[in-house]
Amino acid sequence: MPHTSNPESSHHVIDSLTDELGLVERKASSLARRAATARNQSKRRRMIDPATCERDYSQAEVEFMQAMQAYKVKSGRIYPTWSEVLEVVRDLGYRKMDHSLSTDTDSAASQSG
Repeated sequence: MPHTSNPESSHHVIDSLTDELGLVERKASSLARRAATARNQSKRRRMIDPATCERDYSQAEVEFMQAMQAYKVKSGRIYPTWSEVLEVVRDLGYRKMDHSLSTDTDSAASQSG
């Protein structure tokens, strides 16, 4: 005997599923809005990586963290490569010292003392 479906019953099931999906979407949207609001209210999270320990940072450390954050925002990269970190450090004005100069100074000081 062939199975015949009741069109009214099918519509009821579809309407029920649609209602449930709508409820799930509203809950997800509500959670997403709450999370976005919390992120926006927490200005500190944007400035300093939450994985770092709580302590007083030196001015140089704060400047470096702010420069890295600005780079990440500008480039759209959450995790910069080491080459990009070096680029930010150089943009801050840091340069590698010429070790031959410091070695000559160090050996002259040790010979005179």
